[in-house]
Amino acid sequence: MRSELRMPQLGMMMLEGTVSRWLAADGAAVKEGQDVVEIESDKVVQTIPAPAAGTLRQVAAEGQTVPVLEILGTIE
Repeated sequence: MRSELRMPQLGMMMLEGTVSRWLAADGAAVKEGQDVVEIESDKVVQTIPAPAAGTLRQVAAEGQTVPVLEILGTIE
């Protein structure tokens, strides 16, 4: 089953965020709850955990700006 990592809305006015860095490589096996990507908004840097165990597939690149709720990656 596929799970999606989406850009969270970290504040009421946040419209987009930037992928600061991936903490797990594309194709890596990850555990549920493991921090896999670090995102940055105007005011905060936050890590996003894997919603499920499986293989990480990165969709957004490091340095890419992504709108809120868009897919950052998937767990297959």
